[in-house]
Amino acid sequence: MNTVAAYHFGWIDAEGRPSDSGSGKAIRPALALLSAEAAGVPAETGVPGAVAVELVHNFSLLHDDLMDGDEQRRHRDTVWKVHGPAQAILVGDALFALANELLLQAGSRRAGDAARRLAVASRRLVDGQAQDIAFEHRERVTVEECLEMEGNKTGALLACAASIGAVLGDADDALADALETYGQHLGLAFQAVDDLLGIWGDPRSTGKLAWSDLRQRKKSLPVVAALGAEGSAAERLTALMTADTKKSQQEFEDFDEAEFAVRAALVEEAGGRAWTEAEARRQYDVAVAALGRVPMPNEVRERLTALADFVVIRQR
Repeated sequence: MNTVAAYHFGWIDAEGRPSDSGSGKAIRPALALLSAEAAGVPAETGVPGAVAVELVHNFSLLHDDLMDGDEQRRHRDTVWKVHGPAQAILVGDALFALANELLLQAGSRRAGDAARRLAVASRRLVDGQAQDIAFEHRERVTVEECLEMEGNKTGALLACAASIGAVLGDADDALADALETYGQHLGLAFQAVDDLLGIWGDPRSTGKLAWSDLRQRKKSLPVVAALGAEGSAAERLTALMTADTKKSQQEFEDFDEAEFAVRAALVEEAGGRAWTEAEARRQYDVAVAALGRVPMPNEVRERLTALADFVVIRQR
């Protein structure tokens, strides 16, 4: 399992040779360290929380790639494709267990509180993934349902990451809760941008196939917003996607690039792209506003704001 995990993190290639492949953006551990500094304690206090949230995040990636049938992550084959589905499941489970083990060994008197927050976030993350899968086979999903799903699937763990270092640093509940609110809305902004990249992102930057979310029939925010709009583009998109739900996965995978391009163009014409861009900005504003409600060092507030800036302008 160490070999499989090392491949997933980009430390070795498929043949077991040392590799310098990317291990992701590390937003969650960065949040955990900043959260400790927001509480006025050294960043090192947040390290157990940083490691724990990153392990849980990667547990979810291993399982999600298998459930979604994704063959590429970070510009190379996913774990299940290289090492098989069984290994992907087992290593994901092991990372999840290790996250909780490390957190409870943190040495902080509030390690139990931090572990509880991580457990709640993990449960919500799983809820969100279940909702996401269920939406793929439904003809209609509301924007409210989509935001709830994304708040669980992405927002919950970012909310935990943004508060867990402060909890380990024995911060009061007002600070921890404000940081959690920041992380929750940052997560929604992050996912909105992710949804945009999932349709219109450059494969050279995202490491995924073009039109990746459309290929998987995901009811992401741009799609749901477009389907709920008025006008001929929304009507044509609804007709196409209603028919798509009745096709087998094999039939759907046989589509050519032009068919996915048509769906992407209709989502944009119906306003789904513009609505999602505006929603990402709105969630960003709410996240940053939460930082102003509690005292913390100005430098830390500026760095948390800069991290939020990165989330809404990223290209991968």
